[in-house]
Amino acid sequence: MLLHLGEWLEHNSWIVAINSSVVLSTILEVAHYAGFFLLVGSIAIVDLRVLGVATRRQTATSLAEELFPWMCTGFISALLSGFIMFAGDATDFSAASIFRVKMLAVLLALAAGIIVQWSVRKWERAPSMPIGARLMAFISLALWIGAILVAVEVPAISGVG
Repeated sequence: MLLHLGEWLEHNSWIVAINSSVVLSTILEVAHYAGFFLLVGSIAIVDLRVLGVATRRQTATSLAEELFPWMCTGFISALLSGFIMFAGDATDFSAASIFRVKMLAVLLALAAGIIVQWSVRKWERAPSMPIGARLMAFISLALWIGAILVAVEVPAISGVG
């Protein structure tokens, strides 16, 4: 079933058109990286604020609320561009275990980032940032670093991408 879906994606006319155009492929990669920079950068700033390292003049809640639209924009850009890039080599990506590790790392990091984003208002009500909040922010940062390191290895190890 998944193999047929992958083959269908790879032979879809608009996916073939995008992948055969150097300009469109380049724009797609730039959109993917820019989306991840927005997403991970915004999450990292909130995580660092929860850890007490960054932007101490602003509350963690107001910072999280201010950066939330940027996180969403980055996520949508990375998701859409990533799907189109995946679709061009869907069967090869699906077969590459390092790609599956990358996707798991990104999903775990995204879940941790969402937990921090949704919990920051509650955490900030305490007299000081709870140790669990700081631990979650640290885990979020660590997961994003891991996701980025694994993502860089996808083309190097699998030859796909």
